[in-house]
Amino acid sequence: MPANSTPPAIKKKGRRARFVVIVLVLALVGGVGYGAYWGVSTVRASLPQTTGTINLPGLDGQVEVKRDSYGVPQIYANTDRDLFRAQGYVQAQDRFWEMDVRRHMTSGRLSEMFGKEQVETDEFLRTLGWRQVAQEEYDGELDDETKKNLQSYADGVNDYLKGRDGKDISVEYAALNFVNDYKPAKWTPVDSVAWLKAMAWDLRSNMQDEIDRSLLTSRMDEKQIKDLYPSYPYSRNQPIVTEGAVDPLAEEFDPKAEPGDATGDGTGTGTGTGTGTGTGTGTGTGVGTGTDPGGAVAGLESQLDALSGTLDEIPALLGPSGSGIGSNSWVVSGEYTTTGKPLLANDPHLAPQLPSVWYQMGLHCRSSTKDCQYDVAGYTFAGMPGVIIGHNEDIAWGMTNLGADVTDLYLEKVSGDTYQYGNEQKKFKTRQETIKVAGGKSQTITVRSTEHGPVVSDRDGQLRTVGDKAPVTNAAPDRGDGYAVSLQWTALKPGKSMDAVFALNKAKNFPEFRKAAENFEVPSQNLIYADTKGTIGYQAPGRIPIRAEGDGSLPAPGWNPNYRWEGYIPFEELPYEENPKRGYIVTANQAVIDKDDYPYPMTEDWGYGARSQRINELIKLKIKDGGKISTDDMRTMQTDNYSEIAMLLMPYLVKIDVSDPSIREAQKLLEGWDYSQEPDSAAAAYFNAVWRNVLKLAFGNKLPKEMRVEGECLNVRPADSTGPADDLEELVRECGRRSADSAQPDGGDRWFEITRKILKDEDNEWWQAPRTRLQGPAKTRDELLLRALTDARWELTAELGKDVSTWSWGRLHQLNLENQTLGTEGPGIVKTLLNRGPWNLGGGEAAVNATGWNAAGGYEVMWVPSMRMVVNVGDWDKSRWINLTGASGHAYSPNYTDQTEKWAKGELLDWPFSSRAVEESTGDTLTLAP
Repeated sequence: MPANSTPPAIKKKGRRARFVVIVLVLALVGGVGYGAYWGVSTVRASLPQTTGTINLPGLDGQVEVKRDSYGVPQIYANTDRDLFRAQGYVQAQDRFWEMDVRRHMTSGRLSEMFGKEQVETDEFLRTLGWRQVAQEEYDGELDDETKKNLQSYADGVNDYLKGRDGKDISVEYAALNFVNDYKPAKWTPVDSVAWLKAMAWDLRSNMQDEIDRSLLTSRMDEKQIKDLYPSYPYSRNQPIVTEGAVDPLAEEFDPKAEPGDATGDGTGTGTGTGTGTGTGTGTGTGVGTGTDPGGAVAGLESQLDALSGTLDEIPALLGPSGSGIGSNSWVVSGEYTTTGKPLLANDPHLAPQLPSVWYQMGLHCRSSTKDCQYDVAGYTFAGMPGVIIGHNEDIAWGMTNLGADVTDLYLEKVSGDTYQYGNEQKKFKTRQETIKVAGGKSQTITVRSTEHGPVVSDRDGQLRTVGDKAPVTNAAPDRGDGYAVSLQWTALKPGKSMDAVFALNKAKNFPEFRKAAENFEVPSQNLIYADTKGTIGYQAPGRIPIRAEGDGSLPAPGWNPNYRWEGYIPFEELPYEENPKRGYIVTANQAVIDKDDYPYPMTEDWGYGARSQRINELIKLKIKDGGKISTDDMRTMQTDNYSEIAMLLMPYLVKIDVSDPSIREAQKLLEGWDYSQEPDSAAAAYFNAVWRNVLKLAFGNKLPKEMRVEGECLNVRPADSTGPADDLEELVRECGRRSADSAQPDGGDRWFEITRKILKDEDNEWWQAPRTRLQGPAKTRDELLLRALTDARWELTAELGKDVSTWSWGRLHQLNLENQTLGTEGPGIVKTLLNRGPWNLGGGEAAVNATGWNAAGGYEVMWVPSMRMVVNVGDWDKSRWINLTGASGHAYSPNYTDQTEKWAKGELLDWPFSSRAVEESTGDTLTLAP
């Protein structure tokens, strides 16, 4: 789901903010020094019981937990209450440390576990108020049945915790106890609901793009910024929905209507791009008349940089926000499959984590009754009841991130304890939050909120002075006490997404599936569908705002009511498809529907469709001339390593006249290469290094320091300089300020599109690069490509050696799995005990096999297909699945990373569903008895 997740990890230079637990690492080493008893007995004490009988007072009847050799549990019960109670118990057995850290994060209470280093993170999370909104959802929005299931789950978790010390739960608690007498508290239903807010945060779409567009105004004009955010290529990369339109009379989306029939009023379709000049007609964002901020937005570079840094400090559950966050899913009608029934594939692309974000599980009622309604299996999140992605006995479903723009930053005019809204001075809503700190004094903060949402600038020292130096137009409000930045976000409004999870698990047909999707408000996901009767379908759900003015691409003037949200796109008008004529549906974070065919703007920042179009082409190729697609064909498509940007650039790279024998030796690797990024490919290694250097020379070195990699310094022209680009005397030293996994240019398919548009223009200004102490300036495309070929040769010589025949993409492009709290820093013995890897991987950024890397930061694998599944609809036992790691969160369990090697090879495991198949695969059976 793109989908989010295990606890954040330790902070290190150039990477996303991590838990600062060095003291725990040292404590662990000290513990090992006490002898073998600590090292063996302590770690084994927390391994769960998986056979025999355990008595749980309060159960209605006996529950069986059947685990296969990979530790994947299938639970059998006679009531829903017992089923979800057992789910809570079993997940706590395998993953409670992960669950506990996660709930402290979602509630802004990390400092209670890890001390003062986490106070700033807690302050920001308290400001967002995830836990508060989750409580409001539980109290006032969720169905009674949902609440009962959540309570049953919590009861099961607490059954497991009862009578256990921390060391009996997980080895991490044993280490924590050296410095903190922390005791795990009871689990509550709201702990589970809050997790949905964390997922939504990582899938919030374009907030970083909104910030980046504003930061770019310090160095670039309107045309240059537009170059870096090209429009979606609808004519080349097929959107998800290609049939249907909104019927303006019925006010419903009609999947059978011709796209040209869409004649909605287009409410909220702001189209201006804006550069902060304070001029214009008021139809866009960032420019306009009246009270529009105009230049105020452009003058916020330092403050928005600080906000960007604050966002970097918040634990990323799914991975860095950006092009890597995504997923693939597709479904093929039985008309085109070897089984005669639909086949459905899904692989969410998230940050690599240990243990994996996903937990495989089956939830089975022994018989279907009013008291026991579930027979479902798939991928769950430890800490939440139900199944998130998977199938029941009638339907299968998958998810990818829809990517709608569901956040807006507002510039707020502050005066004392009020802010301006229209002609009023409104008082901030305030609340006090007390943060308890392990080993220190509690700290109290005041959270302020406006009409739009919480004031996020209060949580950063630089942002407290927002607007102090911002140039504003005469039409803007007087500076007074300055400006603040608030956040409006759909996830901060209580909703019913938890209801949707259980409804999806029970749905029997497409109408019931769509009814369930209506409540899947946050995060917005593309939902694909297939059932045993042969229907395939798609639904775009979610709470997607309608803006009265502006398009959400830049911070908006909070004092101008015209920039308010007027409401949300009605569910009845959201796009969906049922059995489209083409016979298949592909969702891979591309545009949902052509904007000319749909009256509501969803976002300006879709993924650009590299993966989705490749999947479309692979399907078309397979079914051409009556061909059929098998389960294994679906698996093969998931591991497709084709590089679209290589296909675009290669014809130009191989034609460059290279005189240096060493550079020419590397260039020859590209001749005849098929663009497939296999782990043993020398050509893939060299090409990706060339691509990284093309991006750096053409774009990266021209970006403001706030967007470049932290610690990488350049001699650049001053922002206000008019001197020649190659005048070294005019240059100043500037160092990047962004973490390596969120810096730009990241090399995703937006950068494919940017490069595509200028490739045939040899003299385009983007191809110009200033001279360095060692090289002359580049003034044309081919001169820049030659420099990139040269720089890449010497970069890989340093990384992989002088002999190009020994190069391989996998040696550069490695996956390392790190225990997310104790395994990221400290002595090698701890890393050896808790971490796993490396694995040399193929694939790459925007490939179907999306082992993503950030070209600005390096080649390390930063996003992965966090699981893969291929569902054989109707013949469920022939479905296949795999997890990134394993079922267990215990580092000494045989199921800690026992799926990873097969995952790395693109292999899948059998996925038993029927009672017969489950019985045949069972290794351990645990009975939970009342």
